[in-house]
Amino acid sequence: MRCDTILPAGSWDVASAVDAVSLDFDLRHRRRIVLATEKGGSLLLDFARPAHLREGDGLATEAGAVLVHAAPESLLDIHAHDADALVCLAWHLGNRHLPVQLLPGHIRIRADHVIAEMVHGLGGHAVPVEAPFDPEEGAYAHPHSHEHG
Repeated sequence: MRCDTILPAGSWDVASAVDAVSLDFDLRHRRRIVLATEKGGSLLLDFARPAHLREGDGLATEAGAVLVHAAPESLLDIHAHDADALVCLAWHLGNRHLPVQLLPGHIRIRADHVIAEMVHGLGGHAVPVEAPFDPEEGAYAHPHSHEHG
């Protein structure tokens, strides 16, 4: 199967999916790659530019749409005692150019024991979690993360 078009989550009938792929963050941000589907098939992503796939997106193929699942990864949820302390921790994470996912009341990053020690040293808490990772795209990202055609 070959895909060059993304069906954004919410724009298509997920129940009609002919197969699915479960991808970590790195595999959900690609231009061209062959992926193994959950039913054992092969799927070639063939986009003009790198695309950011999200949970619930569909990958249009000649056989029908393939559902994208965001696979759980080893992550850290960063917490602080108050909003000011969390902003300080966010600055330190950004100063290290780490991809971060901003969530209500905490920040999520990829598991890293060195960063966890830094967070603890700054008075924060780093709690290990297994969850999908969908970090912020950054200030210079293309305004529309999905490739449409």
